[in-house]
Amino acid sequence: MEEIKIFCPATIANISCGFDVLGVALDSVGDEMVIRKTSKKGIFITKLEGQDLPMETDRNVAGVAGLAFLAESDYEGGFEIEIYKKIKAGSGIGSSAASSTGAVWAMNELLGRPFSTSKLVEFSMEGERLASGVAHADNVAPALFGGFTLVRSYAPLDIVPINCPAELFATVIHPQIEIKTSDSRKILKTNITLKEGIKQWGNLGGLIAGLFTEDYDLIGRSLVDHIVEPIRSILIPGFNDVKTSSLAAGALGCGISGSGPSIFAFSRGEATAEKVAQAMKDVYQKIGIDHDVHISKINTEGIREIK
Repeated sequence: MEEIKIFCPATIANISCGFDVLGVALDSVGDEMVIRKTSKKGIFITKLEGQDLPMETDRNVAGVAGLAFLAESDYEGGFEIEIYKKIKAGSGIGSSAASSTGAVWAMNELLGRPFSTSKLVEFSMEGERLASGVAHADNVAPALFGGFTLVRSYAPLDIVPINCPAELFATVIHPQIEIKTSDSRKILKTNITLKEGIKQWGNLGGLIAGLFTEDYDLIGRSLVDHIVEPIRSILIPGFNDVKTSSLAAGALGCGISGSGPSIFAFSRGEATAEKVAQAMKDVYQKIGIDHDVHISKINTEGIREIK
């Protein structure tokens, strides 16, 4: 195989109580990419549509992730990359992760899968380092593994796939403002109290338990963030109203997707997810902010080839 076309899913990171360690892949929104082998050594971005992003290899997250892949590969050639962005940069649903993971996943497929999925996460994290200044894995891991993933450890890297309840749906609203991950990290506290930590650990453990036992009530009770959300929500117009309206419409829980400005909610069943979407839209229509809304089942496959 000399060329492959792929779908790279959007992702929700943090998921309220899992800052930098928990993420999930979406099924209804994502980028498309075409990657092909070339005899010339290196990574070459040959086409980029949908967003105004750099095409220089060392300034593009797909290029940087691809270079990390090549540096540990025995392959003597290179790769050309076409990127068709459907995920807006700065939206908070893993735009940089989709490009980073798509590049290395496709290269690995074209070379007969010399690297494990966990190793592909490491390569993809270099794209995240370029985008945000921090090589975090909570977006790239679910994009590659599919479903929910827990980053149990960064040193050494240890990714744990988490069970996904069959009836779980995500609703994501993206107000048309941009918040850069690097900027949203600058306002976070670097120290927390033991009391705050205990609350957060309890919710994270509860959420993982709820996902494995498919206890939707426990999932809802656990989708609480005492540490990051109170600070980052200040940057998102209408956040509290969206959250209140989503819960009133039947959502299990609601929070900031990644670093924002997108807001996510989980629901049991598609019908409830649609009611939540309407409740979210009503808030932004009243305050006059343009927005996109996505309703999605959980993508348990991750990146996939487009035939």
